[in-house]
Amino acid sequence: MRRLFSVVSLCALAACADQGPGRQYVVFFSQGSSALDDTSLSVVEKVAEKARHYSDRVVVVEGYARQNGDLSTESLLAVQRAKAVSQQLMADGVSPKRIRETTRPPSNAQGVVGSRRVEIELLAQ
Repeated sequence: MRRLFSVVSLCALAACADQGPGRQYVVFFSQGSSALDDTSLSVVEKVAEKARHYSDRVVVVEGYARQNGDLSTESLLAVQRAKAVSQQLMADGVSPKRIRETTRPPSNAQGVVGSRRVEIELLAQ
């Protein structure tokens, strides 16, 4: 399982090579966690760099969680994951005025690992 998580995380990092602002970036989390690991930090840093370059864009941060047990706990986890990414974006130089946080209801539609994620997008205002 750890190997799968590492492979998925590295694929997400490799996907950051695209130079355009309109792409979607994905940060994956461990089960029950909102902590950013080294791979996640690299993805967020790359997004922050693009956000600084494309200063006319809004940064949309959308948190997800797996539907597993107590829905209020899982919903809170999605919020905490989005906040962790937003805070790191701010630490990396993105103005909080440009960051829009949102969350989705807990779901298993994306599978176990796919549900434990935050999606980041740079969108025109």
